Amino acid sequence: MKEDSRIYAVIDTNVLISSLFSANGASNPSKVIGAVINGAIIPLYNDEIIEEYRDVLARDKFKFSHALIDSLLSAFIEFGIDTARTDADNEIFPDDDDIVFYEVALTVEDAYLVTGNTKHFPVKTFVVTPAEMVEILQEKGLL
Repeated sequence: MKEDSRIYAVIDTNVLISSLFSANGASNPSKVIGAVINGAIIPLYNDEIIEEYRDVLARDKFKFSHALIDSLLSAFIEFGIDTARTDADNEIFPDDDDIVFYEVALTVEDAYLVTGNTKHFPVKTFVVTPAEMVEILQEKGLL
């Protein structure tokens, strides 16, 4: 895969959860995570995001194995880029926990924020749903 064809994206925690609940891997969240694993998407993260992934995925209600969580997070760290935050001046967020995802996406030019909860973020063209990211991947011939 050509390096310039890859997509940089911050993946919201809800996309990880949805992908893990997809039994057959055909859901859009599963396709997004598959694109991370196959190198079409370069995930952007920082320590706060990895910590949130780990904390949320390890909740008893989800019943995900620690091995599965460790494997998924290891892939993000191995294939991704640890990125700083860029201050989101004058933006309003319903949940302060979401700000880090938005600010990490701002750090890399042309990066996306992939989320199942677009209403939690300012309306911007780089904030996309998993379905929209799948369309982007398909248009670029990456999926």
